[in-house]
Amino acid sequence: MKKLVLAIAFIGMGSFAMAQHTPTPQDKQARKAEMQQKHQERLDQMKKDLNLNDSQVAQIKDLHEKRKAEMKAEFEKHKEARQAKMEDMKAKRAQMDADMKKILTPDQYDKWQADRKAKMEQRKVAMKDRKMMKRSMNTAAPEAK
Repeated sequence: MKKLVLAIAFIGMGSFAMAQHTPTPQDKQARKAEMQQKHQERLDQMKKDLNLNDSQVAQIKDLHEKRKAEMKAEFEKHKEARQAKMEDMKAKRAQMDADMKKILTPDQYDKWQADRKAKMEQRKVAMKDRKMMKRSMNTAAPEAK
């Protein structure tokens, strides 16, 4: 029994430690540079495919910058509401944990927690896989007609 509890504790700590990766400023800069490069590549491809002149490319670039600024403003506008919703969800989760702790025995509660963490980890992996799949589909060459 002790081995089981210890195994669950180690698995839980390991998944918790892995989930705590916070991006460093270098990671953010690298991601930003990658995004800018991809944006420029798409713009170059558009220029080639549509036979755009330099004036059109500049106008499209301005349009993209304007749209990006609008989206950022919209994101900031709803930031407080999102944070409030997240806090509400955390409070509800904490309440559910407290209620489950009252209902279950300590062993049952530990097992329930471990199962819940394992399922959360599976969802994270699945979401990451979907993102990778979506990226690979977006970067795949279009089929010739």
